[in-house]
Amino acid sequence: MDPLPCPGDIIHLNVGGTRFSTSKQTLMWIPDSFFCSLLSGRISSLKDETGAIFIDRDPAAFVPILNFLRTKELDLRGVDINTLRHEAEYYGITPIVKRLDLCEDLERSSCGDVLFHGYLPAPGIPPRPVGVALETECRMRPSASTGSPLSQYQSSAATPLSRSRYASAADGAEGGEAAMFEIPLDPKKVRIIVGHHSWIAVAYAHFVCCYRVKESTGWQLVFNSEYLEQSVERVALNSKCPGGYSDNKDRMIAVSSGSDIRLWSFQDEGPKNERGVFNLSVQVDDLFFIGSQLVAISHTGKIGVWHAMTHNWQIQDVEPISCYDTAGTFLLLGCNNGSIYYIDMQKFPLRMKDNDLLVTELYHDPNDDMITALSVYLTPKISVSGNWIEIAYGTSSGKVRVIVQHPETVGHGPQLFQTFTVHRSPVCKVMLSEKYLVSVCAEYNHVRTWNVTRFRGMISTQPGSTPLNSFKIISLEDADPHHSYGAGNRIGPFGEQDDEQVFVQKVVPETDKLFVRQSSTGKRVCVIKTVDGSPLSCFCVHECEGSSRMGSRPRRYLFTGHANGSIQMWDLTTALSKVDKDSKDTDGHKSFVGGPTEVELLKLLEQCDISASRCSTPSLSPSTSLVASRLRMVQPEDSQEEGGAAGGAVGGDDGSQDPNSKVFRVSLC
Repeated sequence: MDPLPCPGDIIHLNVGGTRFSTSKQTLMWIPDSFFCSLLSGRISSLKDETGAIFIDRDPAAFVPILNFLRTKELDLRGVDINTLRHEAEYYGITPIVKRLDLCEDLERSSCGDVLFHGYLPAPGIPPRPVGVALETECRMRPSASTGSPLSQYQSSAATPLSRSRYASAADGAEGGEAAMFEIPLDPKKVRIIVGHHSWIAVAYAHFVCCYRVKESTGWQLVFNSEYLEQSVERVALNSKCPGGYSDNKDRMIAVSSGSDIRLWSFQDEGPKNERGVFNLSVQVDDLFFIGSQLVAISHTGKIGVWHAMTHNWQIQDVEPISCYDTAGTFLLLGCNNGSIYYIDMQKFPLRMKDNDLLVTELYHDPNDDMITALSVYLTPKISVSGNWIEIAYGTSSGKVRVIVQHPETVGHGPQLFQTFTVHRSPVCKVMLSEKYLVSVCAEYNHVRTWNVTRFRGMISTQPGSTPLNSFKIISLEDADPHHSYGAGNRIGPFGEQDDEQVFVQKVVPETDKLFVRQSSTGKRVCVIKTVDGSPLSCFCVHECEGSSRMGSRPRRYLFTGHANGSIQMWDLTTALSKVDKDSKDTDGHKSFVGGPTEVELLKLLEQCDISASRCSTPSLSPSTSLVASRLRMVQPEDSQEEGGAAGGAVGGDDGSQDPNSKVFRVSLC
């Protein structure tokens, strides 16, 4: 290596192919910088054919840095701030880094923007009982040969595997296809948020708490459980429990861990009481209340029900369940045998002979496709005969069907009204409302929407439903997240009123940004960025009741849980009203902004190291979502034959993929 120039010499630099000339004094006046190390010989250097020191960096970004070293003034005209800061950090020019950080701090407010509504700090973690070991999260790491976990164990969203089952899966893998590794569960990280009326329940790894909001006092912590030995996977909240223990003042909260369910009751100012520990005997995949009944569902085909009046816990075996929806006191189940069943919880349990739930088949798909998504719409009551019942459902083959139950033909079952064959992957979400039909398939959460035409409040064929829009709610998810991830990161659609239904888009697992979009058009409602920069771990859209004041209306909020244990709240009612106003003021031909732009998407992807990812490499043709992976797990073996209604649906666009081949959702971290 040639000796470096002597003090006072002119230094010639070749930065990315562009030549610069300056003095050694200019380059070295900031101590401990890259140039001090370079010119003092502490790091080696390369020289081009002219003898100039070669630096393999961006020459355009080097120009303002060199000018600052010469003049001690920073000119930001035409400069990308993020790029300049990145280059200044590389060169060790701390004055530039500090100035750019200060500019960003002055621009960003820890009090949030106009949509920021509130901040709840992390509650205290209950003490861990003596002898209870810390739990870890087990994941499957792909080997270099396959690049993917074992297909039969790849969907923790479908049948979450315990630590021992993961271990046996890894140990039994042939040829070292996968290896198990453990991640300690963060006790402060918010896992799930659920809401009911003016209450929210927040689940952490080993405890759960409840908050109540009042107009005069704001949000208050009312309930905090003890330390739970098993990690929380599902949460259900009932803030208005008819037939409760004390004049309907009881609040009910339940959590599930594996097959175990724990239930508490509590009052606003009173003590909490544990009402029981129940076991479904299989993994609990969904947990919720219908009236005063607590319902637990397993996709393997078991339903558990606890009734507040009788205190009975009852388990019923049905067909394997792939989806469900509720309507009043009715629970509707979509099953992998192609049937839709219903249970009237108000009649629980009226079959006195064998004390079983009254499980009744409502409809069977004409193609025997697995029912993968359900949405029930009850029309306004127009006569003494009752409501029309309209049901939209999706199938594993990608079809979306609408069936209608006339009040005059209750005994004859619903009739098939219309079929849409616009998806080629399994349908994982549907939403039928007064104005719209929205469906989401497993290919990167591809959304299709239609206008629904009605006559006298009832769905009509004149002129029929017309296509409205098509867009994607891209969500690049962890390959094997904790079992609570799916419950805490559902994309929607959320909301009952047509013009206020929204999707929430979380593009990458570790991010501080969410995109809120209208479910009917995909138009961007707002972008939520955490006020403290902490990563988002879960979210929930919930409408809180209005106050007792005259004219007070309910308001919708987006609640976000964070890795530091805090809860942040965002006013979606204001965001939606601003979108409506802006749409009226702009030209109808102007293109609107939906999800992340290319620039925003690239910045988000910078947070994901694909090559060094602990998750599986992306499968791009096409990728399945968390829900779609679950559907593949509950699919019966015989349904993969003869045309592959379900098998081809989770494969490529042509539906020709082998049903036994490995299919993985996009997984970046």
